[in-house]
Amino acid sequence: MKVEFTLEAERHVSEIDAWWREERRDAPDLFARELAEVLTFAAAMPSASVAYASGGREYRRVLLPRTRHHVYFLIDAERSALVVHAVWGGPRGRGPGLP
Repeated sequence: MKVEFTLEAERHVSEIDAWWREERRDAPDLFARELAEVLTFAAAMPSASVAYASGGREYRRVLLPRTRHHVYFLIDAERSALVVHAVWGGPRGRGPGLP
């Protein structure tokens, strides 16, 4: 299954990665590595993620355990794609605005 990002999710990833590289100099590529690992796993086993309802849709959510971000995605079965809609900091206490 291929992995795709919405424009909003691409922006989230870019901002989080830039922050991580600047502020976490002891592990500057941790976010990027963890995101890649989790997305590989989620693409292989999307049912292992947690259901998350928003806007009348059922997204899936998976946690990046070390960086504490959640990845919110939908599965497009027709295109065999996992589509990431948001990457959001878990400690924020609220979810992202999903369509």
